[in-house]
Amino acid sequence: RRLREWLNYPLLDVEGIGHRSEAVSELKEKRIERRELQDLLKDIQDIERLTSRIYLGQANARDLIGLRKSLKNLPRLKVFFGAFDAPLLREVSSGLADFDDLYRLLESSIVEDPPLTIREGGIIKPDYHRELDELRAISREGKGWIVRLEAEERKKTGISSLKIRYNQVFGYSIEVTKSNLHHVPERYVRKQTLVNGERFITSELKEFEAKVLGAEEAICQLEVRIFEEIRKKISEATPRLQKEASAIAVIDALGSLAEVADRYDYTRPVVDEGSRVVLLEGRHPVIERMALQERFVPNDTEVDSEQHQILIITGPNMAGKSTYLRQVALIILMAQMGSFVPAREARIGLADRIFTRIGASDNIVMGQSTFMVEMMETARILNQATSRSLVILDEIGRGTSTFDGLSIAWAVVEYLHDHPRLRPKTLFATHYHELTELALTKERIKNYNVAVSEWNNEIIFLRKIVEGGTNRSYGIQVARLAGIPQRVIDRAKEILLNLEKGEFDAMGMPKIARTKNPAEKPRPAAQLSLFVQTDPIRSELKKIQVERLTPLEALNVLNDLKKKAEKETE
Repeated sequence: RRLREWLNYPLLDVEGIGHRSEAVSELKEKRIERRELQDLLKDIQDIERLTSRIYLGQANARDLIGLRKSLKNLPRLKVFFGAFDAPLLREVSSGLADFDDLYRLLESSIVEDPPLTIREGGIIKPDYHRELDELRAISREGKGWIVRLEAEERKKTGISSLKIRYNQVFGYSIEVTKSNLHHVPERYVRKQTLVNGERFITSELKEFEAKVLGAEEAICQLEVRIFEEIRKKISEATPRLQKEASAIAVIDALGSLAEVADRYDYTRPVVDEGSRVVLLEGRHPVIERMALQERFVPNDTEVDSEQHQILIITGPNMAGKSTYLRQVALIILMAQMGSFVPAREARIGLADRIFTRIGASDNIVMGQSTFMVEMMETARILNQATSRSLVILDEIGRGTSTFDGLSIAWAVVEYLHDHPRLRPKTLFATHYHELTELALTKERIKNYNVAVSEWNNEIIFLRKIVEGGTNRSYGIQVARLAGIPQRVIDRAKEILLNLEKGEFDAMGMPKIARTKNPAEKPRPAAQLSLFVQTDPIRSELKKIQVERLTPLEALNVLNDLKKKAEKETE
């Protein structure tokens, strides 16, 4: 919950960010101590939720035992942080309070393994409450009295099978089988007839029943009252306990950030009041963990308000543009919550807000189309962004016609660049290659694209962001990979060739429907992946130990590799 809070409300002051990242840094470096901290926190339950249940009167005895075990470990936690130097760690640990009074109360009152519900009884320890102990003694003595009475009645009546039973409906009674009914004395009063015998009661047994059952009922009621009194005493300490829970949550969150930073090779970012964001070999914190057998392709980023304000990013469909946009936003968000970030080096100018216009969705309930939602999100950005904001725009204008969409996208970029007071750092991914022309006339607009390599009739997506624009989207290749029928692919190729030639009829319309141009033989596209592709032939070459091969063996290996290469290009 604390991590979610930090993500939802990142810090806006450099000093606070520095304190958090310094604490994470020390916990990251002190691995042995971090393991000890994790073991300590395992023995401390969710005090915040336990306290809330107690305050609302919903906690049972097991909740109080959980609180007692947690309070027992708090002094160890306070001593543990005495060896740390980070100001935030020392500040948080110094705020850990002493709850010896509550611990002693719970230790002396609640049994170690209480039942789930209060009404079951057996919750309060012996010697805690004098009246409760007296009632329990009556109940215990009553059981012994029943055993003695049963023995006496057997002796008096001569009925060896006589038994004294207890039933929740009829209470205590003397059971006699049918074969012994003629031995029943007159002082026995019939209470119930059974299939195999009858039940009787005596004045002596009736008097005892009233006494014992009254004691057991009193025990149950008294235990409930005592438990509620204990719970009320603890609820009075709710502010202290909630403050303690908050401190423990901070410690737990910092420890988690340190663990992730150490495990996944994150770096400590430098966050300052400047406007530049420089990321070297930045990575997406989620996607890089999704395929551990492959290496995620890292990318550099430089964006600021003076020279590199707007980055126009073009490139093929599914080449990784959206992933790149998201990773930049996530790295800045992580840095401002005090976390280390997935990059080799990171220098981040403080951002007041992160605006995103990513994805496509409609709002049926409000009667808003996909394009309307897109425009409303864009309007919010243009009206609220400042020179310290980060703006992430992905495919503005695709929800309408090509010319309308291009016009809107062009105007949005110009507005972000030319506004006298508005210079937000902006990453703009688009399929409108015409937007790259803006860099010719707008000094703070720079063009980047996702690199593609064409080799041996294959298109390989390299996932690398490089300088310069591009004018190809490779949409038809992506459609083929998605499983579009080949007939549709071939027809799309014909139409694309005709559009690229700019052939028009007498009415000025493209000759799309009547084109007779045969489709070119499509080039196979490499399987899309966000990770570096592995060449099987190259892998085999790396495994060969040349110094151990005879000339004949070397020729055989070369021949095998040649056959495999020919097979791959067929």
